[in-house]
Amino acid sequence: MVESCPRCGLRFEREEGAFLGSLSLNYAVTGLTLVGLLVAWMVLSYPDLDARVATIGALAVLAVVPAIFYPFSKTLWAAIDLLLHRMDPQDADTAWGGDPRD
Repeated sequence: MVESCPRCGLRFEREEGAFLGSLSLNYAVTGLTLVGLLVAWMVLSYPDLDARVATIGALAVLAVVPAIFYPFSKTLWAAIDLLLHRMDPQDADTAWGGDPRD
């Protein structure tokens, strides 16, 4: 994944530990997808619940969803962080690697 946004130049990891928010977001989306899959599986196959099908589906979700959603979680977390912690003009050097107005 690229270090900064190709459009505006905003760095995705502005400080040490900035990846923890995107990691948590990725875990949350994966967990919600897994719970949704398991609930749908239980509703659709209620009389004949086969644990092998649920196990294979759960392993597939746990392998595929985090890998696909990872870049999106980093981008979303950078946007959330920017909304929560508005920057002063002097902070632009650390976030963009220079003043974007130049």
